[in-house]
Amino acid sequence: MGNKSFYVTTPIYYPSGKLHIGHTYTTVAADAIARFKRFTGYDVKFLTGTDEHGEKIQKTAIEKGLSPKEYLDDIIEDIKKLWKTMDISYDDFIRTTEDRHKKIVQKIFTTLYEKGDIYKSEYEGWYCTPCESFWTETQLLEGNKCPDCKREAKIAKEEAYFFKLSKYQDALIKHFEENPMFCYPESRKNEMLNNFLKAGLEDLCVSRTTFDWGIKVPFDERHVIYVWFDAVCNYITGLGYLSEDDADYKKFWPADVHIVGKEIVRFHSIIWPAILMALDVELPKQIFGHGWILFADDKMSKSKGNIVYPEPLIERYGIDALKYFLLREFTFGQDGSYTNRNFLNRINSNLCNDLGNLVSRTVAMVEKYRDGKIPSSKVFEGVHTEIKEVALSVYSKVEDNMNKLNFSEALEEIWKLIRRSNKYIDETMPWAIAKDENKADELDTVLYNLCESIRIVAVALTPFMELTSKNIYTQLGISEDKEILTWESIQVFGKIKKDTIVKKGEALFPRIDIEKELEEMEKMFETKEEVKPLEHKEEITIDEFDKAELRVGKILKAEKHPKADKLLVFEVELGSEKRQIVSGIAKYYKPEELIGKSVIVVCNLKPVKLRGVESQGMILAAATDDDEKLVLPTVENMPSGVIVR
Repeated sequence: MGNKSFYVTTPIYYPSGKLHIGHTYTTVAADAIARFKRFTGYDVKFLTGTDEHGEKIQKTAIEKGLSPKEYLDDIIEDIKKLWKTMDISYDDFIRTTEDRHKKIVQKIFTTLYEKGDIYKSEYEGWYCTPCESFWTETQLLEGNKCPDCKREAKIAKEEAYFFKLSKYQDALIKHFEENPMFCYPESRKNEMLNNFLKAGLEDLCVSRTTFDWGIKVPFDERHVIYVWFDAVCNYITGLGYLSEDDADYKKFWPADVHIVGKEIVRFHSIIWPAILMALDVELPKQIFGHGWILFADDKMSKSKGNIVYPEPLIERYGIDALKYFLLREFTFGQDGSYTNRNFLNRINSNLCNDLGNLVSRTVAMVEKYRDGKIPSSKVFEGVHTEIKEVALSVYSKVEDNMNKLNFSEALEEIWKLIRRSNKYIDETMPWAIAKDENKADELDTVLYNLCESIRIVAVALTPFMELTSKNIYTQLGISEDKEILTWESIQVFGKIKKDTIVKKGEALFPRIDIEKELEEMEKMFETKEEVKPLEHKEEITIDEFDKAELRVGKILKAEKHPKADKLLVFEVELGSEKRQIVSGIAKYYKPEELIGKSVIVVCNLKPVKLRGVESQGMILAAATDDDEKLVLPTVENMPSGVIVR
């Protein structure tokens, strides 16, 4: 015991605000596999933490009148409090602002620079500030939108250091092909191989000079290390790589699994392994990109106001109900939809009706028919043998599914025994046997088999729902008998000692009136939903505003862009001159609807090419955050070319 090691990580969360159940999902999954591995005899390292550098955090902190560190400390305290509330069993919490991380990232950067895998050049490209990501023009969506967050990317030009990502393209393709489980599930692997690796990798910009909230490049302090390069290194800096105390690194690396959301698989399965290859460090065994929890078939987002937070659910229904739902409802790796009704149905059907009823009925019968003492089992065939067979299959089936991170199926195997036990009660009808003294041995057998099946259920549930397992042990009277509560113990049927005294407790999960509860949940999320304040940009002076040249423009021609479905190409009259302007509004307007309209044009923008067609200005539009609605403000009774002020 304890000689096998297992290393699991969550992504380090970007502390932009309160964590919702999507973030919770990743952590609950990592916690379940960490607990399972500890329970089955492994020496486990479970790392989580926060990714605290970058332009976005510095900008937000300034807007709030705080230093980045002050702004972050409060948020991180809330994150740690949430993990405590959820009883998350992490072994280490790494913050990228800690010295143990910063010093090693600087060493890694210097090592790669000295090796020639990092070099200095100039960068010009499309940059998305919210995602802190550079994109090529071909990767952008129409209207220069970031493919990840759909917000507008801006051209950024600066001196920068680059990592030779392209150098490792062939080695990465080879690794993907020789290790089919390296990037998983299959759909993520195929996306990475076909859309990125085989399409060709470009060298990665790994430093910035336009802001200073980050880890300084040690030999060129005008530069800070790109946040994504800094962030992924946490998985080895947290183990003490390149430090004096590297015992954990030697013991736990390579990681058994990095569990991440599907939107950051590219960073973890391409950029991170390439950095490791450049360092001559072994690659992690698996990058597992799970799906999203959708709300009304859409990704949860603050701007859409469709976020479900874990705290009110835990307060009302308990930690175990939420953990069970997250791990059971969704196939890990695929997207799944959250609804309040699904959540309540799972509690009622699986936790209250199946598990709760089984425990309370069984304990009540032992109290009623055997004065609260568990009798010994006698030899009976038929259904009495069948329940044992189902119980004895739990050990290997749960282990097999957990090793594949198939949490939902692992729980289903436990529920097969719960359902079989409830059916066993209906088949044997203990209340009828109890009336016949000649059947005392059979009643003893039924009661014993039920108690023993429940023991196996409770032991198998320990990594998922520890509080519930402990509650069941108490009711069965076996809390102190530690040797029958180990993972190995469920390989044997018949461990509970004769005359163990049961003690009926409260229902594990009280029954819910779903319609009534749905109304309560609506109120709960209404009152506790965060009200999002308007996000204002930095204040400017009237002189700065005057730099923007706004004029009335009359649309003379409008047609679809030859290479982009979402773009329209306009010929716009501005007084004595005509301009070609490209605009990403094809989703909202047909070209013919706009001919003859007078709109407001920003005239003094530098021309840019949008999917190969030059645009000499920009038409102003009003759009909702989610881009579901967009309207062009129009001007009536004004000649084209007139200044708007």
